[in-house]
Formats: sequence, structure tokens, C-alpha cells
Amino acid sequence: MNGIWIEVTVITKSEALEPISGIFYGLGCPNVAIEDPEDLLSREQGPLTWDFADINILEHKGNAAVVKAYFSEEDNIDEVVETVRQKLEEIKSLGLDIGEGKVTYRKMHEEDWANNWKQYYKPVKITDKIVIKPIWEEYEKKDDELIIELDPGMAFGTGTHETTRMCIKALDKYVKPNTTVFDVGCGSGILAIAAAKLGANHVVGVDLDPVAVDSSKENISFNNLNNIEVLEGNLLDVVSGKADIVVANIIAEIICVLTEDVKKALNEGGLFIVSGIIHDRVDMVKEKFAECGFEVMEINKDGEWNCIVAKSIG
Repeated sequence: MNGIWIEVTVITKSEALEPISGIFYGLGCPNVAIEDPEDLLSREQGPLTWDFADINILEHKGNAAVVKAYFSEEDNIDEVVETVRQKLEEIKSLGLDIGEGKVTYRKMHEEDWANNWKQYYKPVKITDKIVIKPIWEEYEKKDDELIIELDPGMAFGTGTHETTRMCIKALDKYVKPNTTVFDVGCGSGILAIAAAKLGANHVVGVDLDPVAVDSSKENISFNNLNNIEVLEGNLLDVVSGKADIVVANIIAEIICVLTEDVKKALNEGGLFIVSGIIHDRVDMVKEKFAECGFEVMEINKDGEWNCIVAKSIG
């Protein structure tokens, strides 16, 4: 997973972080880092646990907030930058203060990125049971803790982002013995690993990205699990059988596209756990769920994000 990445940076203000991050998600880039000076003080005073969104945060102390997105060398960066600039003008026309709104980009070696952030990534407890531990850190297991060994690499978050935390908490609540779980858009494999650690009988991770498939398989090997299968492709194209739980930590628009297929892939009464939904997209997801025969059981919030647990009915 070594290589060169193109880091596209937008200098802005805290209130514009969410819509600007949305620009990059809309371009199909999941590798987005958010640096918020309003959040930095609380992080410096609290435990030193960092997420992918905190990469290089120390570079930009002051009033400026920063959004960074990481693209491969194969992407047309000139086109990406021009699109971002156009979208920034659209956001500005809506009356939102985007601050400087400056867009820059640079090449970055993956090993340089790793050296910058690994020193800040420490073990963090997500639930009463689950602890996420980077493979290079020492940690003494306590009581009944379940340890997830993780090496996210360049392309994936460290597992402490709000959306991931909420998914893990939902899995902790709903995974039972003999449960079958499908993880759609498995990324680093963290949710699949969490489900297996929590007692799921069989777990299938699915992702369109071959890099994600390789990353998931590698992380599964660190955790010595033999009940997780990782497949490359679309859900129904590559997965046979049905699940008791389908979990997807992706953006709302993709969740809506997937919902009909997930309905077909779930056992009667099965659960669809989804996260990565900003506040103003919750109603859109709820409407799609109702249309496809899901009953919303709970909606949990963490910061700007929502996690919905819905049950397949009929």
C-alpha cells in the first residue's frame, strides 16, 4: 500500500468544514481530513487519541480551519481542483462564510504521512468492551475487553471517527451468537472485525475497492480470526445467502442506493445499521427506508453525524 498521494487542501473556517468535506465526498474521495481549531483545544487538554481527521492538525493552529483530501496519482487533480473551486463559490453564494477559501495541492509520499501521524495514534476504548489498538502500540488488556488490532494505512481512518464509533456501539448492542453480519464498504475491515469479536458466527466484508479488500484481509490476520470473508464487488453480485445484520458506514446518498439490495440480503426481521449521515440527510434516509420496508428503531447522534438502526419488516 506504499505510494504517492496528492493532498488537496482547502483553508476555510470551522462553520464551513462540513459542506466543504461534502464536496470531496461528492467527488468519490473517502480520504478526507478535517482540522478544526475550535476542536483542537479540547483535544490538547483531553486524552491523546487521534483520528485520520487529525493528520497534521498541529500545522494550522490559529483561526483557520482546514479540509484535506487525498487522491491517487491517477486522478485528474487539475480537474478536481477546478471543481472544488467552483463548488466553493456555490457555497459562498449561499451566504456561508468560507474564510480564505484557498485551494492548494501537493504530492505526498505515504511513508512521510505515516511518520507524521503514527506517533499520535494511541489505543482508544470505544465501548465497555471494544478497544482499538494500533499494531505498533503496547496495551495491557483489562478484564473482558476485546482488542481490535488495526493498521489503517494511508487510505482509511483509525476507527475513532464518530461514524465508526456509533456503528461499533450498535454492533455491540445487536450482535448475538450465531449472527451473520455483512459489512458493506468494509474499508479497513474494522466493523467486520468488531462484529466477529462480539460473537458473530459468520461475517462477510464487501468493498468495490481492491485496496480496501487487501487492507481488510491484512487487519483480519492481525486479529487471528477465521470467520470473516472479504469479497471485492457489489453486495448482491458477490455475496450469497442472507444476513441478520448489514452494517454500512458510508454517506447517505450511497446508503439510499444500497437500501433495496440490502433488503434482499437480510433475513426477515434483520437489521440495517447505517452511519455517515449528516443531520440534513436523515429524513432522506428515513424516507428511503420506509419506501423499502424498513422500520427505524433508533437514531443516534455524535457531533455532526447520525447512525440509524432499522429493522426489515415484511
